[in-house]
Amino acid sequence: MTSKDSSTNKQSLSILDLQAMKQTGEKIACLTAYDASFAAILDQAGIDLILVGDSLGMVVQGKESTVPVTVDEMVYHSQCVTSARENAFVVVDLPFMSYPTPEIAAENAAKLMQQGMAQMVKLEGAKPEIIAFLVAQSIPVCAHLGLLPQSINQLGGYRVQGREKNSADKILADAIQLEQAGASLLILECIPAKLAKKITNQLQIPVIGIGAGVDCDGQVLVIYDMLDIGVSRRPRFSKNYLKGAADISEAISQYIAEVKQRQFPTSEHSY
Repeated sequence: MTSKDSSTNKQSLSILDLQAMKQTGEKIACLTAYDASFAAILDQAGIDLILVGDSLGMVVQGKESTVPVTVDEMVYHSQCVTSARENAFVVVDLPFMSYPTPEIAAENAAKLMQQGMAQMVKLEGAKPEIIAFLVAQSIPVCAHLGLLPQSINQLGGYRVQGREKNSADKILADAIQLEQAGASLLILECIPAKLAKKITNQLQIPVIGIGAGVDCDGQVLVIYDMLDIGVSRRPRFSKNYLKGAADISEAISQYIAEVKQRQFPTSEHSY
């Protein structure tokens, strides 16, 4: 029985399915979605994981960063997505300053899960204490290292992280610590492919890359980027899948196929 067979009885994938995919070497195909229509198209195409990202602040709301996005907005968009998906696993971002303490993080994560019907919440940065607290409250957590969009005002720009040895060593150490704290997934954004491969091989949990090379356990892109319909320039690590496709469904199916077959990302989309 493959991970996709569960779609016949309308049950969504679980974290156990994603862990099994890592163990068997099947790549995990992920895309963002923010509404019911895209969620339904992704689900029908066979996407494994839908990320309701706070990237909606930029691609849906037209803001300059993800910082202005609120918890209530994340709940609303999560409701839209979960109302339409049947099979895909759904992860939802905790937005900027919604997890400054373990208690506040738990309160906001509960909203995303109870009202937004998220199966897992995602937070940025090396925050093992917060992750451990959430996991102790039965809240599954996806960690996020590398480029952290919520920290853009501190970073000063969207730049590749982990190129220097000290930085790379810290990202690796943080990844191990976050797994030990109880994170069930890890997203690596905009780091060298060699570093991402090292982290992926050392962790037992699935590692999803975005601009992190082909050797991660899976890939995620912002759906507006891979359809080349965003309000800003498509990032280097993305690819226009709508080019040459008959429609959006075909573009998404092509993306899934290329991720599964290790044809995406190529060196052109990596660092």
